Amino acid sequence: MRRRGRRPVLYRSWVAVGAASVVLLAACGAGVGWTSGAGAASTTGVTKSSITIGATVPLTGPAAPGYSEIAPAMDAVFKWVNAHGGVYGRKIKYIYLNDKYDPSTTAKLTRKLVLTDHIFADVGSLGTPTDLAIQKYLHAEKVPHLFIESGCNCWSTSKYPEELGWQPPYTTDGKILGMYIKTHFPGKKIGELYQDTEFGKDFMKGIQMEVPASAIVSKQSYDVTTLAGAMTTQMAALQAAGAQVVAMATIPAATALAMLPAYAIGYTPQYVVDNVGADAPTVGPLLSSFTQLATKTSSKAAAAPGLLNGVITNIYMPAESTATNPWIKVEKAILEKYTTTTVWKKHGLDGNTEYGVALGYTFVQALQAAGKNLTRTSLMHALDTKAKSFHTPGLVPLRYSTKVHYGYMGSEVVQETTAAGTFKTPAGTWPSTKVLSPVYTTTTGRGPVKKYTGKVPSVPKALAKLAG
Repeated sequence: MRRRGRRPVLYRSWVAVGAASVVLLAACGAGVGWTSGAGAASTTGVTKSSITIGATVPLTGPAAPGYSEIAPAMDAVFKWVNAHGGVYGRKIKYIYLNDKYDPSTTAKLTRKLVLTDHIFADVGSLGTPTDLAIQKYLHAEKVPHLFIESGCNCWSTSKYPEELGWQPPYTTDGKILGMYIKTHFPGKKIGELYQDTEFGKDFMKGIQMEVPASAIVSKQSYDVTTLAGAMTTQMAALQAAGAQVVAMATIPAATALAMLPAYAIGYTPQYVVDNVGADAPTVGPLLSSFTQLATKTSSKAAAAPGLLNGVITNIYMPAESTATNPWIKVEKAILEKYTTTTVWKKHGLDGNTEYGVALGYTFVQALQAAGKNLTRTSLMHALDTKAKSFHTPGLVPLRYSTKVHYGYMGSEVVQETTAAGTFKTPAGTWPSTKVLSPVYTTTTGRGPVKKYTGKVPSVPKALAKLAG
């Protein structure tokens, strides 16, 4: 599963070298693929005029809040590209189906995408348990399984060479936040609350690589398949253990369902939440709508959204509250013009719509890098050899190579706080983001957490013109 990120860098992009007019030249009046009329392709899902891709995403179900926004935001990028000639004359057709975050449904719908819709690649499917359910099948069918919306450590393996993650691995998140806890909360008692899947387990591996075992006083988990009410038992256990800092690996709904009962019993620890479950414009409305699970008193219900004030998390793209950031301006411009009015008017730019735009733009660059004679092999080769130079909003460059199939491998620590101002979206007003640390990079193993000193990807000039 995924979630917000935010930040940027200027590397020598292949797009900028001899091909500055290639990627997203809409603003200049040229098609994204400057060479149109490509010859008919023999690759599944690719014709002379189209490229068909697909994904399974939770449009309803426990993971839908927030995550249902990602695919429509991706599609907005593709609509923009299609409106200006496509990629090498081919328009992108994106089919995304609702799996309700249920692995058995994911498996069924993925077979439909492969056998009936004849997709070229599976792009942007969401969730760790759901994507694990289709991992072997897509490999057997030789269908690229790209930019999986999950930070599971399992996406970078030689066993599945056509599979790529996109966001930072959860263990990387855990190590960076764990280092912050160790440094800034010495002597404090630490509690854990995590989803009982690879998501939660991988994140806590990272926490435990940095935080001394003696400091961890309670470990609590939840089952996402039965997530239907307030997690009173888990929060009461953390309180009873005296946990002063609670590290959380939770989806947005679970974040709300943990904070509310804690608040109701007078438990107010310092929350340190993985970015997956800490997007304020996503969690805030859930805190408001779930208040009946914690209390029926109007005074406490009114205070519920304020629980986000002070939450510490990590981000790997620019915070959506930084309105002057060039990437944020571009993302807003694309969504305003090319997404559905329902999605945009209801959510605005939050961590999930930002994620969708960034992922979609990354895939467009991958198609460009693969060349006009597009095949699955040429696409994977382009990602393995050229993706490090792609322009994206990431605070660190994409890490892809022939041996590493993780995307971003770094983030910075931030705090959601009214001290930094407020951020307004159609869903309400939320704390703004205050930066607490430099950008860090690390691995999924026991290697050190290092300060990132490289450059940040800039917005290509043609893309920047879209924002005016």
